[in-house]
Amino acid sequence: MSQKLPPQLKVQGALALALFDAATATARTVSRAMDSARRPSGQGHTLRPGAQTPLWNELVRFAAPHLKRRGTKTNLARLLGVPRQRIQDYLKQHTSAPDAERTLLLLCWVAARAEGHELLP
Repeated sequence: MSQKLPPQLKVQGALALALFDAATATARTVSRAMDSARRPSGQGHTLRPGAQTPLWNELVRFAAPHLKRRGTKTNLARLLGVPRQRIQDYLKQHTSAPDAERTLLLLCWVAARAEGHELLP
């Protein structure tokens, strides 16, 4: 029993599939490059951005071109409900990642920007 995607989510769905495909390719490349003696991730521990988070890495890569204009990071921070310095941590320094709801909101923001729309806070 398959359900059709609502028209409002077609762009986000296409972007999510593109991110998944790119992340899968990145994960394969990283997996081959990593040493076999890598440290196992602790079960139940929070993932940090890096080689273990290929989907997040691809979302950051897709978001980067949309953040060049002055004020876009500030507006994105308002939309996500975080301090603007946190956007720097998420997308530039790769020292932290947002929670699930903010990640989905960021995905919608990237999809809207790719289509030429603006999500307002």
